[in-house]
This record gives sequence, structure tokens and C-alpha cells, in this order.
Amino acid sequence: MYKAAAVILVGPFHNGRAAPLERACGHSRDRARDDYNPYTVYRTVDDRGARKVPMSEAKDERRPAGELEATVMAALWAAGVPRTPGQVQLSLGAGLARTTVTTILSRLHEKGIVGRERHGRGYAYFPVQDAPGLTARRMHTELDRDSDRHTALARFVAQLSEDDERVLRDLLESGEQ
Repeated sequence: MYKAAAVILVGPFHNGRAAPLERACGHSRDRARDDYNPYTVYRTVDDRGARKVPMSEAKDERRPAGELEATVMAALWAAGVPRTPGQVQLSLGAGLARTTVTTILSRLHEKGIVGRERHGRGYAYFPVQDAPGLTARRMHTELDRDSDRHTALARFVAQLSEDDERVLRDLLESGEQ
């Protein structure tokens, strides 16, 4: 279980002395190590500090872009009421730090995806749209980025399945929103 992660810069320092973080994690620059590289950035993998992985190897552990935001949004939709970052963190149970959850919620607020209201000294966050509304918003954002909207829409429609095409046709004919 990954409970804690710390980034430790290990490298040559003034007068050959090791940095305090390096010493605290049990590495001594004076001690000969076969795997020691003074220019490697290490990441502590577990809270025992026993195993360190060079960041170059740890990159494979990264989450896909947007996964944390989607997970946080799912927690907010499931709650149905405004939630503080601490409450969201507890509901996720994914080992994320409260500060990480707070950062994600703040960024979602800046994007206009969640709203917030005062809750004590902090904020409680709530989704401003349901999941289908958010998907529609993303589709509009992508269309707005393209300079040739007509071609983008034409290619989108050309790639629809027969069922999706029928649904779209029905929606256009009924004027439903």
C-alpha cells in the first residue's frame, strides 16, 4: 500500500555533506552503495522508507490524465450534497493526501466544473452539472478549439454508430435539449 511519497534529491553537496532529507531516509553519502547515483531523483514508495525507486522507473505508475478529476467528480456526484476536501478524501479511500484533493477541487472550481460554498474556514464543493452535462460541455470545448467547426462536426457524425445516429436524428427533429 502506498501511504506516503516523498521526493528526495540526492546529489553532491557543499563540503561533501549529505542533505538532511538524504540522511533522514537512511542514505549516507559516505556509505558505499552499488546502486547509488548522486544525480538521481528518488521517490519513496512506502512509508517505511525501505524501498526507493528512481523517478525514471516510477513514471510508469502515473495515472492517466484526468483520472483524479474524474474520480473526485464521481465522489461529488455520489454524495449529492456539498463536500469538503477532507470528506471527499475519505470517500475516495485511494490514499490521496487532503492537500491533493484540495488542489484538484480548486482546479475544478477554476474551470467552472464545480461550485463551492463557505464551510467554516474552508469550502464545501458541489458539481454544477451532472455527468452528461459535463460530457456535453467538453464536446463544446473541443468544437470551439477547432477552426473548422463544420468539418469537425461532419467527421463526428460520420463516425457515429447507427444507434447514436438515430438518437441524434430524433433529438434534432424533436428539438429536445
